[in-house]
Amino acid sequence: MSLNYRCAKCGNTQCDTAEMRGAGGFWSKIFDVQGQRYSTVTCTNCKYTEFYKAPTSMLGNIFDLFTN
Repeated sequence: MSLNYRCAKCGNTQCDTAEMRGAGGFWSKIFDVQGQRYSTVTCTNCKYTEFYKAPTSMLGNIFDLFTN
């Protein structure tokens, strides 16, 4: 992926990107639905990671309910 990235800690210009999901509230935890989604950008040198909140969809939440 081509990003205009520079690590805030060490100045490295190489990074890895990924996605992370997490439960949002009480009912999300009870039904094991991952209502929060985050994009991550991790420096390949020092492993400093930044999280950015990403939009979620109802279809994705329903899929989580039946696949967990």
